[in-house]
This record gives sequence, structure tokens and C-alpha cells, in this order.
Amino acid sequence: MSLIVRNAQRLVPLRRALLRHHLEAARSFLNVQNFDLGVICVNNKRIQQINRLYREQDSATDVLSFPFHEVPHPGVVPIPQFRDEYNLGDIYLGIEFIYQQCHENQEDYSNILTVTAIHGLCHLLGYKHNSTEKCKQMYEKENDILTAINRLTGTNLKPLTTKQLESQPH
Repeated sequence: MSLIVRNAQRLVPLRRALLRHHLEAARSFLNVQNFDLGVICVNNKRIQQINRLYREQDSATDVLSFPFHEVPHPGVVPIPQFRDEYNLGDIYLGIEFIYQQCHENQEDYSNILTVTAIHGLCHLLGYKHNSTEKCKQMYEKENDILTAINRLTGTNLKPLTTKQLESQPH
């Protein structure tokens, strides 16, 4: 099935091929490559609008996830009834926000972009971080996925810290 990475912003350079490659590896590892996935890269203004509309948070953020399926338990892959239900959902990446955070924290933008997208993918699969237990569960899943990507690509990607996860519920 398709993985669409759409760059709807022009402020920050984006290497879509690298992000796509990492997301394809993650989908394969999670055995969800038969599901459609949309990744939309936006600027601060757009992510703030979406955040305000859907979460009532009037601020820019790094990632917002909109799952197609209600997942009863984290990590349970949906069983679609119809062909057009093979869809995980959409991930909105606040590219400008991510870039600014990387600049301030002296982190590698490409790496953090992938880690943030994987974080969003985990949300599509029902993982949350609104409690300490759920945060740990999500962190472990992110770590598993990033470890698999690291093995395939030779990168050294690491999950968002537990502190970051607890401070920014999505």
C-alpha cells in the first residue's frame, strides 16, 4: 500500500526520500506495510491551526496523529473489513517547529525528524503517553522500531526522552 510524504511547507529543507526510507523500514518491522499512511509536513502556522482545531491547544507542536482506526489496545494491528479500510491514518509533522527545536538543542534535524515521525506512527497504532505506564510502553515500542531502523540503515536513532513524551501529549 502507499506511503505518501507530502511537503506542504517551504521554510525548511526536507529530505523526503530519507524520511520515506525510514518509515518504510518501520512499516515493515511493524508488519503494517499493507496499510496506507499519509505524512504531511507543515509549517508552524498550519500545525498551530490544526492543534487549535483538534486539541484546543493554540500553539505549534512537533507532531499530530490522526488514526483511521480506533485501536483497542496499543500495538494491535486493525483487521479491516473492506479494502478501503487498509489505512493507518495521517501524521502531521511540524517541520518548522522540529527544526527550531533541533537548532536550539543542537540535535541532528534529519534524525529527530525520523524519530518524531515514528512517534506519530506509534500514536496511530494506539500508543499513548498520558500516564507513566503508557509512556514507558510507548517509549519501548519506539525504541524497538528505531533499533530495527538503525540495524538496516547504520544510523543511531534514539526515542524521544520520557520527559519529552510526558510534557507533550499528542
